[in-house]
Amino acid sequence: MTSPPKIFDRSLLRQRLARASRAAIPCDFLMTRVAEDLAFRLSTVQRAFPRALDLGSPHSAIAEILASPGRFVVRAAPFVSAHSGEILVADEEFLPFAPESFDLVVCGLNLQFVNDLPGVLAQIRRILAPDGLFLAAMAGGQTLRELRICLAQAQEEIEGGASPRVAPFTDLRDLGGLLQRAGLALPVSDCDSFVVRYASAFDLMRDLRAMGATNMLIAGARRPLRRDVLLRACELYQELFADGDGKIRATFEIIWASGWTPHESQQKPLAPGSAQAKLSTALGDKSENL
Repeated sequence: MTSPPKIFDRSLLRQRLARASRAAIPCDFLMTRVAEDLAFRLSTVQRAFPRALDLGSPHSAIAEILASPGRFVVRAAPFVSAHSGEILVADEEFLPFAPESFDLVVCGLNLQFVNDLPGVLAQIRRILAPDGLFLAAMAGGQTLRELRICLAQAQEEIEGGASPRVAPFTDLRDLGGLLQRAGLALPVSDCDSFVVRYASAFDLMRDLRAMGATNMLIAGARRPLRRDVLLRACELYQELFADGDGKIRATFEIIWASGWTPHESQQKPLAPGSAQAKLSTALGDKSENL
């Protein structure tokens, strides 16, 4: 079997996340947004989930949301920081858990950086008990689109070609198929897209560094971005994506995906031809041709 291509330098990713966790002033507005959304989503599910796993989230906010009386929570993260609390160091690509170990697995803003997403989803399916829930938030394909455009154009102008500098994030349309391929039932995906404004592109890049989310693509991470290319990219950002007050716009897209391990209690689609009423009746159409 052919191994999936290596897109991300996972070791470099862990180093940058660990460095970001030591920052005096953390940049965690994305994780805060995801944690708040997670709390709402779980509140709408009438299930206890006695065994929960926070898998790979680079921030403790997810585990804090999962913590509740009577629930056993494991936090497995790619690194240990000074404020991690009890944590199991684990790589999402090689899960150390037995089959059916958890009733709920949550991933918060980390799956966009795995090299084999279908393989990771299959492993998550394996460690979930029957009727267990998988819930994930990850960066979507429109995230940082403005920065991607400006960096590529600046490199084309100065170097005569562009190398990847922003990760190729997952598209919303692909997720349902990936969840089904992994063996998860009732797949659902939706998108939370919003714009954050910055005084300059330098301020945006400072936030990305503080999140540990700077370039860790194998194809581009080893070659530093030239200063003249960086300055030109910032000029282009100001020219193309600035509002009337001079502040630039940065798009962030958070894709939510969920799926359940199959169980006999779950709803199933009706077999073709088993309907008990005509479509025309449901639509209020008296035509006999429907």
